[in-house]
Amino acid sequence: MADSNEPLLETPLAALHRDLGGRMVPFAGYAMPVQYPAGIMAEHLHCRAAAALFDVSHMGQAELVGEGAAAALERATPADVQGLKPGRQRYGLLTTEDGGILDDFMVANLGDRLFLVVNASRKHLDLPRIESLLPAGVTLRPLPDRALVALQGPGAVAAIATLAPGIADLSFMGVGSFEIAGAPVLVSRSGYTGEDGVEVSVPAEKAEAFAKALLALPGVQPAGLGARDSLRLEAGLCLYGNDIDETTSAVEAALTWTIGKRRRTEWNFPGAERVRDELANGTKRLRVGIRPEGRQPARGHTPIHAPGGGAPIGEITSGGFGPSLNGPMAMGYVAREHAADGTALDLMVRGKAIPARVAPMPFVPHRYAR
Repeated sequence: MADSNEPLLETPLAALHRDLGGRMVPFAGYAMPVQYPAGIMAEHLHCRAAAALFDVSHMGQAELVGEGAAAALERATPADVQGLKPGRQRYGLLTTEDGGILDDFMVANLGDRLFLVVNASRKHLDLPRIESLLPAGVTLRPLPDRALVALQGPGAVAAIATLAPGIADLSFMGVGSFEIAGAPVLVSRSGYTGEDGVEVSVPAEKAEAFAKALLALPGVQPAGLGARDSLRLEAGLCLYGNDIDETTSAVEAALTWTIGKRRRTEWNFPGAERVRDELANGTKRLRVGIRPEGRQPARGHTPIHAPGGGAPIGEITSGGFGPSLNGPMAMGYVAREHAADGTALDLMVRGKAIPARVAPMPFVPHRYAR
């Protein structure tokens, strides 16, 4: 959140959100729509059934240019960036020297440069960190003059492909350049909802006309931060600052799959010593999915106990009601001996123990275009 004395920043689509009846709230220093008149539940279910348009322009966008850019970026992440083929994108972690997670991010290989997307709340730390590790000849270029929108849902790609047919040829995590509604855009077949869909980087001055062109397509409706959060939680996806942060490691967070196979032989990324030790010897805690019994959700910071009381064995980091799941869901960290699927837990909500069990994620199956 922004400092209370600082004015909130606005994305290039702020006026459009207000025209559409968006309820604006502070988020990562920006005024962002949490919902529109249809409401969070309707927006969530529409994304699962058709296509929802999200403004994610608060995210940080940047390019890494120069000979050896991929190798240079590997100084900041355990991801295999050098193995990323042109036209492909990858999810990765930026790690601290002691093995914590500075941020999670996306990196795409555009052939002549790398394209990065980082979290809004961390971009003021991420970009200087990456820049500090670059050798001569490799340059980081922030792209503050670009907006970013996500069109998500089973009807998303068919809808946007009426404006640029080639988008339908992209596979999951594929990236390509197109022209839509008079704007040169960069499209990746990815998202944060568990659904098929795209994220589109567009010049800021073209963003409103572009968004209106998408909203005019059959089946497309706007959706805000509220639906984005319930969708990503159903999909078992982490939110930085809640589920991962500088105290959590990739191993604890069940994100070891982001560490490239080659990188596990080199061990030359920040925090490698901690990660290597945890892979060899295990961690004290693990991120798990949790299904409370009944209908009552358990929110973030809810203490987790073993049945019968005793000291806490963990804490919920994200929790809420899943509209598609039609029930409460959560994720959090528990002591390793309590992390197996099916393990019984007690969630302490307002002093009352709610029975729950460790459950596999995602809670709702992913529907990516593999």
